Amino acid sequence: MERAWVWDGGRPCLDFVNTFRDRKGEGWELLEEPPDLAAWLVAAEMTATPPEVDAALLQEARELREAVNGCVTAAITGDDWPAGDVNLVNRWAAERRPPSPQLRQDDPALPPVLVTLEPSDPVRAALAELAADAVMLLGTPDRETVRVCASDDCGLRFADRSQAGRRQWCSMRRCGNRAKARAHRARAARDEGR
Repeated sequence: MERAWVWDGGRPCLDFVNTFRDRKGEGWELLEEPPDLAAWLVAAEMTATPPEVDAALLQEARELREAVNGCVTAAITGDDWPAGDVNLVNRWAAERRPPSPQLRQDDPALPPVLVTLEPSDPVRAALAELAADAVMLLGTPDRETVRVCASDDCGLRFADRSQAGRRQWCSMRRCGNRAKARAHRARAARDEGR
């Protein structure tokens, strides 16, 4: 199933948060079924092949995503950080394990080669990596770069890496152009009415 994935967050954890769309409005879920999470993990290049995901793991992933969003929202608004969300993100980040290097020797006459073993549970490993990315974003001055798209009907989260630090739109191609087109039409209508 083709999904409306967006990669404008500038950080994996923000792209993950953006799997719930239109947070300023009614919102809609992109991770509806377990295969959706598997597909997102592949599209995000967090796993090479679609992993097995069950309903319980999908629920855990959504809970992590919303905890990251709660922390992101606190960073943006300056409100108190939700302790439950911080704790959940930390618990997931603590599960992060670096890939395990191993020596593989196919022929005893040849020197062994270095290989990296895949994690035993690639979904949990990917979620731990996303949580660790959130910790590295939100636990450093980089948290000051986190923004919410200025479009009234968007709400995507992104890291503003612009030189001036005043980026407003998740994507100029999408929300920025639509906002400029609306403003142009409004000016044209106003000028026509004079």
